[in-house]
Amino acid sequence: MLKSIVIAAALLVSAAAGLSLLNQTAPSVQAHCQVPCGIFDEDARLKALYEDAATIEKAMNLMNELAGKTDAQSQQQFIRWTITKEEHAERIITVTSAYFLAQRLKPVAPGDEGYDEYLRQLAQHHSLIIAAMKSKQTTETDVVVTLRDAIHDLEHIWSETHDH
Repeated sequence: MLKSIVIAAALLVSAAAGLSLLNQTAPSVQAHCQVPCGIFDEDARLKALYEDAATIEKAMNLMNELAGKTDAQSQQQFIRWTITKEEHAERIITVTSAYFLAQRLKPVAPGDEGYDEYLRQLAQHHSLIIAAMKSKQTTETDVVVTLRDAIHDLEHIWSETHDH
């Protein structure tokens, strides 16, 4: 029992150290630019979101395979996959908020034509952010299905309602 507690504590310390180092050394994620350059490529952003979702799913699968292994190599790989999963989920959140919401989705005032559609689109973007957040909280791959569905909803918005 004591050995299990020591191993668990060592894993937590290692994970905390790894995340701390990541916060100090990781480059910030940029979602294109925050100046009105007029160069937009929704298809590229959406493709990257799908790739992030695939990476999250792979990380979850490998974390589940490594769970319970106590050798140092397995523990180190588990931590690396955890960090990778976090990075890709955060990237989805950043691209959705800093690119699509801040730069592409134009506000519509209450009472103006298109306001209900604007609210629907806001809700779809928010659903993607929530799905990405939930993927950070678990290793259950069914969350990735919801994540991909939310990306698909954005793909539908940007391929049919906005010019590229």
